Amino acid sequence: MTERIVLAYSGGLDTSVAIGWIGEATGAEVIAVAVDVGQGGESLETIRQRALGCGAVEAYVADARDEFANEYCMPTLAANALYQGHYPLVSAISRPVIVKHLVKAAREFGATTVAHGCTGKGNDQVRFEVGIQTLGPDLKCIAPVRDLALTRDKAIAFAEENGLPIETTKKNPYSIDQNVWGRAVETGYLEDIWNAPTKDIYDYTATPEFPPAPDEVVISFVQGVPVAIDGVKVSPLQAIQELNRRAGAQGVGRIDVVEDRLVGIKSREIYEAPGAMALITAHKHLEDITIEREQARFKATVGQRWSELVYDGQWFSPLKRSLDAFIADTQTHVTGDIRMVLHGGQAIVNGRRSETSLYDFDLATYDTGDTFDQSQAKGFIELWGMSSKVASTRDQRVLGK
Repeated sequence: MTERIVLAYSGGLDTSVAIGWIGEATGAEVIAVAVDVGQGGESLETIRQRALGCGAVEAYVADARDEFANEYCMPTLAANALYQGHYPLVSAISRPVIVKHLVKAAREFGATTVAHGCTGKGNDQVRFEVGIQTLGPDLKCIAPVRDLALTRDKAIAFAEENGLPIETTKKNPYSIDQNVWGRAVETGYLEDIWNAPTKDIYDYTATPEFPPAPDEVVISFVQGVPVAIDGVKVSPLQAIQELNRRAGAQGVGRIDVVEDRLVGIKSREIYEAPGAMALITAHKHLEDITIEREQARFKATVGQRWSELVYDGQWFSPLKRSLDAFIADTQTHVTGDIRMVLHGGQAIVNGRRSETSLYDFDLATYDTGDTFDQSQAKGFIELWGMSSKVASTRDQRVLGK
């Protein structure tokens, strides 16, 4: 029986060429797997037909938009996940759902190997292969660009020589990855980190310098999950899509950052994540009134570690699973409404309300009706500073300070 290889297929030049390239290099049959995570563009059927036209013996396509929003974006939102304080893990969280379908297709079609289109420099090779090893430990992995010497120039030449049904162009200098959670752009002109990004690289966001009128939006959450926008019920996918549209129109969610890749190099990245950044901002403000202080402080540490694990391709790891359990517990009372103004590249919260709020007006007010007993403060301060006071007294006696 001829060996079969499952290929993560986007429909673009590189993965289309990879179908024939893998076949020639290995003698195996190739099954193309395309997963819709809200990246837009062509229909799954168009992509399926192209894969078959490029030589795939089978084409597996999956509409995973709701799955991605529910099972990957929402945990990211619950963690307020921003890698290195900036990046909402746009590409990193899409890889595990794609891996899940790659392994599923490998089982369905009897494949022994999974192929992906990543280079040897990036994070995605790790995310794909660690995920595949975890979900399908018996499966092998190959990367045509990394392992079979498939460069872009060779891909263009191969496509032209074989008359493949794809556009072959050298015009776009950027590497772009996108899904419903956001859009990532790198390489080309951007590799000089002094160069400002040009307007043509943006697609999800409008230029914020000349915004339309301010857009006020009320986002309703139940246990940390957005369930309504301006009183209209939405699914997680619909919430992200609606805020992509409205926040994107105001230029919200543009991120220009040099980040630390897993492989040890620094990389300049441009991200657009209008819906994700608006939702994370709203969610964090709701947590501020519904999560107890010490729990909130520790959750910030957990969220940072969670972000690092996911960025580093450890979505299916035991530690990440344990952190998920903690984060899920913190969301028990994160229910309520956040009012936010979207304008000029900013998402600014100006109102919050919750039946599970820990904000007590009578304790917080300085006006008549204040229930806080200020007489307790003096003794509290003396006890709170006792250890430092004792240490300072010791230092002055022993060290003469």
